[in-house]
Amino acid sequence: MPRQVDHAGRRRLIAEAVCRLADERGLEGVTLRDVAARAQVSMGAVQRCFRTKEEMLVFALGYISERIMERVRARLVRSPAQSAGTALGHAATEISLLREEHRAEARVWLAFVAQAAVSEVLARTLQANYATLQEAFTRLIEEVGEGAGRAVPLDAQRDAQLDAQREARTLLALADGLTTHVLIGHLTSQEAHDVLHAHLSALWEQPVRPPRTTSNR
Repeated sequence: MPRQVDHAGRRRLIAEAVCRLADERGLEGVTLRDVAARAQVSMGAVQRCFRTKEEMLVFALGYISERIMERVRARLVRSPAQSAGTALGHAATEISLLREEHRAEARVWLAFVAQAAVSEVLARTLQANYATLQEAFTRLIEEVGEGAGRAVPLDAQRDAQLDAQREARTLLALADGLTTHVLIGHLTSQEAHDVLHAHLSALWEQPVRPPRTTSNR
């Protein structure tokens, strides 16, 4: 009887090999042959899982994205004692990849971000990830505003929603920037944590702001 092949498991094994190689030499150094050698499978096995290198990279990006998102989702699952602000702070810390144990993951993530600038299919994957995070962050920022007694009048809710979305976008951009600054040695991990904490602290002072009313006179 032919031996059953765990195709899903083999694809994950190959994705891990891609990530290890990307950590060592960037995505430009990732070849199908090197991936096969690192995963300890044949070239034919890699090609049966992925028709092209681009298809393999898309899967590997999804693989590492899901690993990060699992940690973020765990942070967003709140106990009754955890506030929306605390959940948001924990989640932002996770996606910043500032911990030493996540340094290799951060290098791989930024390698994919750089490649996505010239790969539409990788860019679409990243856009979907950021859209999911932005939605979750927007919701938490709104909760913080409501919990602080800053409820928004009904006629201003739409504009206030846009403000919350803007703050969520700002936070995502800050997290990515801190990842880069730590990796290149411009900031230490602790300094980056301090920057993130300071931004969140300022955000809680006025998390959702209705627009100014304009006079018709």
